[in-house]
Amino acid sequence: MTDQPDPKSFRPATRLINAGLERTPYGETSEAMFLTSGFVYDSAEQAEGTFTGDVSHYQYSRFGNPTVSNLERRLCDVEGAESCVLTSTGMGAVSCALLAQVRAGDRVVASRALFGSCHWIVAELLPRYGVETVFVDGGDMAAWQEALDRPTRAVLLESPSNPMLDVLDIRMICDLAHKAGATVVVDNVFATPLYQKPLELGADVVVYSCTKHIDGQGRVLGGAVLGTARWIDEVLRPFARNTGNSISPFNAWVMLKSLETLALRVNAMTQNAAKVADFLADAPGIKRVFYPGRKDHPQYEIAKKQMSAGSTLVAFEVEGGKAGAFAFMNALRLISISNNLGDARSLVTHPATTTHMKLTPEDRARLGINDGAIRFSVGLEDADDLIDDLRRGLAALANRPIQEHRLP
Repeated sequence: MTDQPDPKSFRPATRLINAGLERTPYGETSEAMFLTSGFVYDSAEQAEGTFTGDVSHYQYSRFGNPTVSNLERRLCDVEGAESCVLTSTGMGAVSCALLAQVRAGDRVVASRALFGSCHWIVAELLPRYGVETVFVDGGDMAAWQEALDRPTRAVLLESPSNPMLDVLDIRMICDLAHKAGATVVVDNVFATPLYQKPLELGADVVVYSCTKHIDGQGRVLGGAVLGTARWIDEVLRPFARNTGNSISPFNAWVMLKSLETLALRVNAMTQNAAKVADFLADAPGIKRVFYPGRKDHPQYEIAKKQMSAGSTLVAFEVEGGKAGAFAFMNALRLISISNNLGDARSLVTHPATTTHMKLTPEDRARLGINDGAIRFSVGLEDADDLIDDLRRGLAALANRPIQEHRLP
């Protein structure tokens, strides 16, 4: 096919389907799946040249694979990044992005509001190898200034954060971090590449758990690290390929197909989330609601500045602490209890006893993760059915009869 338009001329939903497309000579409509571990060479000389880098040829699917490359190109185009490396999981992406660049004696500064496993890497793993780590309350700019007043290797943050949807001023933090010589790594899972562009806000590296919205249908695991071609090639890729943190071609192919519906799914889920957040904000038994798209969110003005829409996630706190949260969740019949997020199905979890259970009670309290806190990943169901199910939870919380609302 000739005279193909520049993918950069497409709008996001079109890029999700067409960017980075590479067909075999057979002209297949759907992208081909190269389910192979290795590749053969025409000659010993070609094999040698491939390993020295003088010849462009696939070696081994741990190093590169045509299906994986297709997904990497498409994610780059959607994100606005120069290069991408896919990993086996989202945590693989975070760990690679940090471990690939730090050495003993280096310093890492991180936002305190991190996913539990990310917090463990910064608090437990990096110090084992002689890396100094410092946590900062995300919204405290004076604390960021103090933490970044000396040379720093890397900064890690999430915005919106998991699970309480704190929104950090990415541009301001990046400006401070770059003065300290740091590479800024932003976990952009909650915002998705559709609603926030960390690279345009000054970040150096963006990481995703592709398991979440990018697959978004509860099927496969995967992660992505995106940044400049130089940083990816010189810093990340040698680490990732030699430590074996690679995605399977099958998982990459599934995610290629999922990207085609990402805009439809995320936009519909976000509309549902906004409606659910408004309902919960006025519901009895709910102490507080956190949703970046609502004006009562503590960082609403920052969210409005750097995000184009709210999120598919809502965080809220019920009365009655852990007992209240458990009673609420156990009464649900449509919404499933699961620690995953970004799925087509609506999911709730109790962070204090699941995703963030290994944090100390003091650390959880500092992050606003009280025993009554619930994280709600809003799916594609009809919003009124979801609200009916939330009424079941509220009724159990108050031990009163359920009153369902039905559209005429």
